[in-house]
Amino acid sequence: MKLKNLFYPIIAVCITIMSISCKQHENYRVNTHILLNEGWSFKMLTDTQWLPAQVPGTVHTDLLAAGKIPQPFYRDNEKSLQWIDKEDWVYGCDFIIDSMQWPHQQAMLIFKGLDTYATVFLNGKKILEADNMFRQWKADVSDNLISGKNRLEIIFESPIRRGLQQLEALGYGLPAVNDQSENGGLGHRKLSVFTRKAPYHYGWDWGPRFVTSGIWRPVELILTDLARIENVFYKQNNILEEEASIDAEVTIDVVIPGDYSVNITSKDHGELYASESMYLEPGANSITLPFKIPEPKLWWPNGMGDQQRYTFNTLILEHDVIIDTLSTKVGLRSIRLVREADSAGKSFYFEVNGKPVFAKGANYIPNDNFLPRVTPEKYKKIVQSAAEANMNMLRVWGGGIYENDIFYELCDQYGLMVWQDFMFACSMYPGDDAFLDNVYHEAVDNVTRLRNHACIALWCGNNEIDGAWCEGDMNCGWSWKQRYTPEQRKEIWHAYDTLFHKMLPDITETYDGTRDYWPSSPQADWGEHASYASTSGDMHYWGVWHGLHPFTEFYTHVGRFMSEYGFQSFPDLQSVKQFTLPGDRDVGSEVMMAHQRSGLGNQRIVEYMRELYPVPQKFSDLLYVGQVLQAEGIKQAIHAHRAHKPYCMGTLYWQLNDCWPAASWSSIDYYTSWKALHYYAKKAYEPVILAFIPDKENIVISICSDQPEAKKVQLYYAIKDFQGNTLDEQVFPSELDPTQAMVAVRIPKSKILDKYNTREIYLEAKILDEGNVIARNIYFFEAAKDLHLPLAEINSQVDRTKDYYRVTLSSNTLARNVYLSMENCQMQFSDNYFDLLPGETKTVMYKAPGEDEDQCKELKIKILNNLLDFNK
Repeated sequence: MKLKNLFYPIIAVCITIMSISCKQHENYRVNTHILLNEGWSFKMLTDTQWLPAQVPGTVHTDLLAAGKIPQPFYRDNEKSLQWIDKEDWVYGCDFIIDSMQWPHQQAMLIFKGLDTYATVFLNGKKILEADNMFRQWKADVSDNLISGKNRLEIIFESPIRRGLQQLEALGYGLPAVNDQSENGGLGHRKLSVFTRKAPYHYGWDWGPRFVTSGIWRPVELILTDLARIENVFYKQNNILEEEASIDAEVTIDVVIPGDYSVNITSKDHGELYASESMYLEPGANSITLPFKIPEPKLWWPNGMGDQQRYTFNTLILEHDVIIDTLSTKVGLRSIRLVREADSAGKSFYFEVNGKPVFAKGANYIPNDNFLPRVTPEKYKKIVQSAAEANMNMLRVWGGGIYENDIFYELCDQYGLMVWQDFMFACSMYPGDDAFLDNVYHEAVDNVTRLRNHACIALWCGNNEIDGAWCEGDMNCGWSWKQRYTPEQRKEIWHAYDTLFHKMLPDITETYDGTRDYWPSSPQADWGEHASYASTSGDMHYWGVWHGLHPFTEFYTHVGRFMSEYGFQSFPDLQSVKQFTLPGDRDVGSEVMMAHQRSGLGNQRIVEYMRELYPVPQKFSDLLYVGQVLQAEGIKQAIHAHRAHKPYCMGTLYWQLNDCWPAASWSSIDYYTSWKALHYYAKKAYEPVILAFIPDKENIVISICSDQPEAKKVQLYYAIKDFQGNTLDEQVFPSELDPTQAMVAVRIPKSKILDKYNTREIYLEAKILDEGNVIARNIYFFEAAKDLHLPLAEINSQVDRTKDYYRVTLSSNTLARNVYLSMENCQMQFSDNYFDLLPGETKTVMYKAPGEDEDQCKELKIKILNNLLDFNK
């Protein structure tokens, strides 16, 4: 009797997903999926002692759990842990299969992620060799699996030794400016480019050097008798409000040839969308089932509508018995990158469901150097924080990883479009056949894995490489070309051209075909390098920070789509306490410098701070003012970009998050605390804002609206002193225009300079809609260091509701950048670092901390006015 006949009484789905220890005993079913994530141990290859291991995991975190190394991120422990990547490591696992469970027709062992140079053995026989962290690796182990105890072992070879071998074979090094080879004891030998592994593991100017190894994603054993679904692509051909036209492209791995049926149904409504019967041959079979959905519920980016999704089921049947099924959530929407010639150059914006979108967001990096310890809760916190800050796009930057499925699921859920880089950044790469073939499979794996997500908006080849190399012009770029002979330059560029202009666009078209591909960020056009003068493509503007341009230059250097710009700050004091000792808490200390990876970082912060603020001597005050400085600068950038709509149609600051606790460009620190920048970004990304545009003669007030409809409103402005007295006020009729930012009023500066002391006044502007304030901004006529800010008395009252605390605040005078914190806790407030106006009451909420409530009761308030340096 065929094994499948034992399961005919089971009319429901014949798939069991189970997580078992490698030493457990479970009954198998047809198409049984078994997660082999427990019961693992590891050791250095030359050792004899095995230690417990976590899978998914890394060598570093397993050594930490075993008590063999100190906390990698604490103080400057990083230095003492560079030996780990020079060693080989082995992981092992035993699992039991009894005679009743085997044989099946096929046993497929799938490794979702091996980091990186791995040789896998099952029962002493080598079943595969892996050399790419980003790929999924499979092995048919039907002939190796046995009844009884099975032994799975994986040897991870040192990525450093393999990199050195490849460097020697090439004969010359390749540019890799962020590879911290010196910190790894390798001198100037940059190895990151040779290994298909997360580039930031080798260091970056915001992150440490931890070159990991390990089983970083789950291991799965699939037992099949007849056939299984390999993947399904719900290709959205034409999505309109009236009807959605979709092709379900189903790939089926057939073990036993025969007559099968494939059905596409709706899990939500039980509806049968498509069905087809056919004879399937052994191996991979591709089937396309077209279907339509009338009046579909569409998926929209955050702020533009709901994130509706359909749950489609794909089923394979043999003689009316379901033998495999796959459930997929799909958001239906059309999306395209619009690049059309106009009077200024060429547009660069995203259109969703036929509507142009002004992209508001940030660049995203991995949440940890040790990837498997990023919890679902942390993923949710980061993505939800982006959505709460009114963002609608994140750029997954090319020096990290193709993120875990949960990240894209959350972006689908919260309406965050994803600009998806391939994993290449700030380096040139080899172009030999083996390397290109490896990357080919990497790209196919990840395009195939991610293409059903509504959030994916764009495939982008790399980060900053086109502009860094700058082919064809010896006078532009990052001075890389000059290091090489003409023959070497030709070879290096040929590799780049093959990979980013031929291979990757072909893959995205073949395996997706519904999104656009962009070869490099930034780039003015295909074959045209980006510059600060570009009037097409996307722009990375680093004149502020690297070029020491003043913040006002954000208004001058505006491109069609601002995909990178930024400014650094330190984490707050509560975060710094978690990786330092009291004696370390000085920005120039050895430990704090170890957590500042930008060589000129501290110097840059202080240089800008001196122009705008006195530089506090007290450590905690310096952290506070540094965060305010960062927030004020990036606010100006966002306002500048939005005030240039529709010329500029996107602003993504660098960066959203951190991979370890450090000084960086992030708006959310490693411990998920919101910096001042994130609170500022939340306001700067609101649907309607008022922006002040620098001008020599006038105060220019611009209204920027992302609301879908035009509307008549009123613009109110008032000149006030710091005690809240109104010195002058005006009301003008105005309009919200969804298609463009509009200058609402120009106020001659002479009108103010001749009458008032500009160190003692401010301008408040509001947009009024039927008397309701829908946007507000405050303009100061002098830098903060030059204002005569009076000492402020903040009145505060804290009340408890069921799940939240409510803080009510008022002040006798203008209080700048009111910062709320807890002495021993990290707390997220509904607003923070805000200006509190005299005569107004401000209410701020924060969630009750639960079991730590007793130690989280003491509310601390810091304001710019009352720092000693500001009142000398």
